[in-house]
Parts: sequence; C-alpha cells; structure tokens
Amino acid sequence: MISESDLLAKVPTGLFIGGEWRSTEKTIDVTDPATGAVLVSIADASADDATAALDAAVAVQDEWAATAPRTRSNILRKAFDLMQERRDEFALLMTLEMGKPLAEAQGEVTYGGEFLRWFSEEAVRITGRYGVNPEGTGRTIVSQHPVGPCYLITPWNFPLAMATRKIAPALAAGCTVIVKPASLTPLTTLYFVKLLEEAGLPAGVVNVLTTSSSSAVTEPLLTDSRLRKLSFTGSTPVGQKLMQQAATNVLRTSMELGGNAPFVVFDDADLDAAVDGAMAAKFRNIGQACTAANRFIVQESVADEFARRVTERVQGFRIGRGTEEGVTIGPLIDGRAVKKAGELVDDAVSKGATLLTGGSAVDGEGSFFEPTVITDVKTGSQILREEIFGPVLAIVPFSDEADAIRLANDTEYGLVSYVFTKDLARGQRMIDKLETGMMGLNVGVISNASAPFGGVKQSGIGREGGFEGIHEYLSTKYTMTPVA
Repeated sequence: MISESDLLAKVPTGLFIGGEWRSTEKTIDVTDPATGAVLVSIADASADDATAALDAAVAVQDEWAATAPRTRSNILRKAFDLMQERRDEFALLMTLEMGKPLAEAQGEVTYGGEFLRWFSEEAVRITGRYGVNPEGTGRTIVSQHPVGPCYLITPWNFPLAMATRKIAPALAAGCTVIVKPASLTPLTTLYFVKLLEEAGLPAGVVNVLTTSSSSAVTEPLLTDSRLRKLSFTGSTPVGQKLMQQAATNVLRTSMELGGNAPFVVFDDADLDAAVDGAMAAKFRNIGQACTAANRFIVQESVADEFARRVTERVQGFRIGRGTEEGVTIGPLIDGRAVKKAGELVDDAVSKGATLLTGGSAVDGEGSFFEPTVITDVKTGSQILREEIFGPVLAIVPFSDEADAIRLANDTEYGLVSYVFTKDLARGQRMIDKLETGMMGLNVGVISNASAPFGGVKQSGIGREGGFEGIHEYLSTKYTMTPVA
C-alpha cells in the first residue's frame, strides 16, 4: 500500500475551475481526527472564486448537454475503472481525513464507485414518450433535458460516496457542476475530481470550491440566475436556510437532511439477526451517518436480552486510529462531536436511563468516544429528539405494535427506519405506517446505488440513486404537434 506521505503528495490542494488548479492566498488546514495533526493545507475560496467557477460551468453547459449520451457514459465508466484501480488510495485517504476504519473506507470505495457505474448506464437510457392525445387532435411529445448548471454541497461523513452520488447523475444528465466539499474532509473530493480529469472529462464541466466560509461562496451562487439547481446533504437547519435562499431564483432543489432513525425489534424477531443488524445500523461509520439507527425501540419481553447481547458485542470493539489493524471504532470527526455525544448520554442517564457500557470520551490525543449502550431511556431525553452522530446505542422498551408505531413516528424526521420481525403481515403494516422514505426490513444496511435514497418530513425532498436519481437533474418538456 502507498505510504501516507506519498498519497498526500498526489492530492491536489487548489481550487479546480475551468479545468485549472488554482491556489489562493488564504488556506485551510485539514487535520487527522485521530491525532489532531495537520495532514495538508488547501486553497480557501472567496466569493470571486465562486463566480469564476459558475462562469466556467455556464460557458460549457450547452456543449456538455449536446455531448452524446454514450460519450458521457464512457467517461463515467472510465472513472469507475480508475477508481477500482486506486481503491486502496481512496480508502486510505478517507481514513486519514475522516477517521473511519480502513475496512469501512474500502466499503465506501465500493459503494461510491457504484454510483459511477450505475449512472454510466443510466446516461444512455434517458427517455421520453410519444403518443396521440385522447381527443385525437394532436400528438404529444414528452422529452427530458438537462436542468443546467448545478451547485452540489457534500457532507464530511462519506466524502467519496456523497460526491459520486451527486456528481455522477448530474454528468449523466448533461449538467455542468460546481462542487463544494465539507472543509473537514475535502481531500477525497479533490482526488476524485483529479481522477475525472484523467478519465477525459472536459474542462469546466466539474469545478471544485473548497472554503472555510460556506456562506461566502454559496450566497453569490444562489443569487445568480444562471445557476439552475442546488443539491445539499447536511443538517436540516442548514437545509432550510438554503431552501429559502434558493427560492429567490426558484432553483430546483434536492435536500438530504437530518435523521432520527427508529430501529424496531419485535418479540418474534430473529434476535441474532436483529443484533447483527443493530451493529451495522448503529456503529457503521462510527455512528456518523444520517442513516444510523438513533432510537432502538425494543419490545419489553426481549429488551433485556437484546441489551445484554448488544452490550457484549460492543465491549468487544477495538478503539483506535483507523489505519491500525483490527480497529473497529475510529475517532469522531472533532471535539464538538465528542462533547455532544457525552452531553446526550449524561442527559439520558440523569433522566433515569441505565448506562450498560461506555459513556465517556477517551483520554489522549484525537477525538475518540467510547462505544456506548444505554437502556430504559425515558421520554423527554434529548437523545430521543436529536441526531446522535456517534457510537451510542439507546434502547427504549415498548409494549405492543401500536406503541412501537407511535414511538417510531414521534419525530419531525423521516429518513429511514429499521424493523425486525418474522411476521410478514406485520412487516407490511410497518411499511405502510412508519413515516420514513426508506426502510430496512430485517436488514441493518439499506444504501445501494440502484435504489432511491431520500426521506420525508424534515429529512428532505428528492431522491438520489436509482432510476429516480437522474431525474433530479432533468427538466421535462411537453410538446404538442398537429396530426399529420
């Protein structure tokens, strides 16, 4: 495997605008959350840089939209192939800047790469329809067209998959883009865009802005009438503000926002499968995922046994830097995340919950928090209302199916839910009654490039991935022609 220093030397550190890498006077330090050490310093974009990026995207929009679908497809497929060749490099880079264990980073390379492969295939399958209208007075033509230049804002927790999940469908649809990765984890996106350049992507089609001030670059873009689309993944409060700003120019928006996922275990569930699912749904990415299970709603008759089993598994985790062999729990992204996890656990315990294991920050360098299990969490605890974004498993007992549904839906969020039961009729009822955009029925991981990812209520609007994903970047045009 390539050394850390050699890999970091390969990563661009500038802005990417109009096919050129540009340096800036101001820079941003990117740190390793496991050690606090600075990995590298990168460019810090200004409002003028944002305008230059939009100028570049607008300049080539018509040309890119007119590019043959097969050409767009081939570029995305080439990018997929290159990513597979360099999967070890991408995995190590994510571990360095975000902290996730190397094995999980390898999994993200697989997942992120699939968006390139999936949308390389969808690029040549954009279709419309044609037919005689019901009155027989004319013919209807429905066609799909690129929406235009797009602004894509990605989060820090899945630095590769969130970039490919947005960039790939935009390019497949014929849109040019400006990407703003999170300042905490920008290196993976920079390295990925360098790969796109190598795959043959024309200059100006993808532009990248790294910045320490999101508002400084976002505001001039959202107020410029040439921009036609905004896609954001992040917190609900930030998403709400962006939607307000996007309303001025009536931008197309896709919002993948916060979550508060219920994980419901009925007394007829395969408990071994439920525990396996819980480990994946909660501790994947160190709990730092919008799809992470937040509230474990477990039927009273099996709650104690479920708690015992998950505690036993959690106590077997190994904490450490993600590059170390055998590590299963890496650092949280920063000290603020550690502080929040501790406050949520302390609040729950003060209100009557029982701490079974963990519950504290880890002394020493880096931003580590012990993997934690708490049970008998009481109504009114903050941990049931807020997204944890850390390795804390909180158990709430319930009495019957109606009680489980009430508890699961008692949130303003509606991204994903998980249900474990052997009763297929009950499973169908839960599909109908749980207010979420996605569900894992007897599985703990649901993300897949071929499936539509997204939520309801305050978890967002629009879908990413699947057949639906490319339509977020297409406008529908209806044309009427006379009967010949």
